[in-house]
Amino acid sequence: MTNERDLMSGLAKGLRVIETFTAERPRQSIAEVAEASALDRATARRCLLTLAHHGYADYDGKFFTLTPRILRLGTACLATMPLPQIVQPWLDALSDRIGESSSVSVLDGAEIVYVARAAQQRVMSISLMPGSRLPAYCTSMGRVMLAALTPDEVQALLGPGPFPARTAQTITDGAVLAAELGRVREQGYAVIDQEVEQGLRSIAVPLLSARGRVVAALNVGLSATHATVQDLPARFLRDLLRIQAELRGLLR
Repeated sequence: MTNERDLMSGLAKGLRVIETFTAERPRQSIAEVAEASALDRATARRCLLTLAHHGYADYDGKFFTLTPRILRLGTACLATMPLPQIVQPWLDALSDRIGESSSVSVLDGAEIVYVARAAQQRVMSISLMPGSRLPAYCTSMGRVMLAALTPDEVQALLGPGPFPARTAQTITDGAVLAAELGRVREQGYAVIDQEVEQGLRSIAVPLLSARGRVVAALNVGLSATHATVQDLPARFLRDLLRIQAELRGLLR
């Protein structure tokens, strides 16, 4: 059992002050923080001024608000969490907002493996869930991850082709796929038009670590009746790139 003499009471009080800031109370006075934290006014004031001095809070002379710097306190914890736990809240929020399914996968040899998913409706004849596998060459998430590899690495994984045609639209020629991967690499995203399964379209972006290494992929998948191929970047790319930027630095 921890000895009370080994604990730092000032740090504990500071954490209590930080925890009083919520979505419902993003902007608070010293009196409001003192009441919410059950600390006396003088202690709450010192904690708040310390946070402001070190850049974790803004103070306009009456009210305090936390700054984005406070996110640094959670980054180390997030970095130790498994990928599915990190990305799931972003997928849930994205799918709720756009009304379409979203997923994150990693590359495992010549296949992608789903690690997290937020499904709005069933868009494929098979049920996709964490652990599901699909060929990398004909999926949007597979292509953005393959595009991060060298041509020699891609050929070592996939072989020279031809590849199985899952639909009439599937790219099966090795040279054509290589050209498509080059285009994906240049534009930073991949769009698939019914190459995995008839009636399914998707758009994907890579997910990067703080060092810029591609560690996974994020996509939105939907029925072909919901959007044309040309509509996909206009409707979904901004959201995907925003999440890509928000997750960068949290992924290893």
